[in-house]
Amino acid sequence: MGVIPARLASTRLPRKALREIAGHPMVYWVYQNARRSPLLTDLVVATDSAEIQQACEAEGVPVTLTGEHPSGSDRVHEVLTRTDADIYVNIQGDEPTLRPDHLDLMLQPFFGNAGARVTTLKVAIGPDEAADPNNVKVVTADDGHALYFSRYPIPYDRAGAGRVQHYKHIGLYAYTREALSFYHRQPQSSLELAESLDQLRFLQNGVPIYVAETAHDTVGVDTEADLQRVIQMFDNG
Repeated sequence: MGVIPARLASTRLPRKALREIAGHPMVYWVYQNARRSPLLTDLVVATDSAEIQQACEAEGVPVTLTGEHPSGSDRVHEVLTRTDADIYVNIQGDEPTLRPDHLDLMLQPFFGNAGARVTTLKVAIGPDEAADPNNVKVVTADDGHALYFSRYPIPYDRAGAGRVQHYKHIGLYAYTREALSFYHRQPQSSLELAESLDQLRFLQNGVPIYVAETAHDTVGVDTEADLQRVIQMFDNG
């Protein structure tokens, strides 16, 4: 089951879920792109905002009203308590350029590996992008499992030789029902609070996260500049 957590309040870009892109609110495009994945059985927007709920209903987008939550993962968990899916996909409401193959990449490990519990994505980036704390970096083991996520450009290129490849974390997740329930039961971890990255709660509690690599970046909309970039992308087809 795909869940698109969306909230109206946003520190860096107020009301971003409803900001217009090509004649529709941003959350509409997230839904339309996600629904193209053949691996999703169901898909819904989850929000605590009556205004977002009304906008979704006006666009014919399935929506459910939730309580207030500190993170998108917690909002997805509330949907879990009302439904009976085996796998939940957290599709952030500020990812209007996501592709259906992003979701397929995350879901494939659950078919081929009975031990998969949490999956996400990474994409290769250059040093300028790595230096931006808004781009979360991830370092993985040889088997694809995450070692750490950070806003700092990890791994650190100590020699300055320019041979370090950085990877940006794309903020989409798939979890088993058990893993998401476990996450919700744990208090916020010290690393999660330090980096403001809720996926670190999994790692600090010993839950492995498999990170699939994609060749296709997304534009997560956090700022007005991000929004204008996406609008231009849509205008250019």
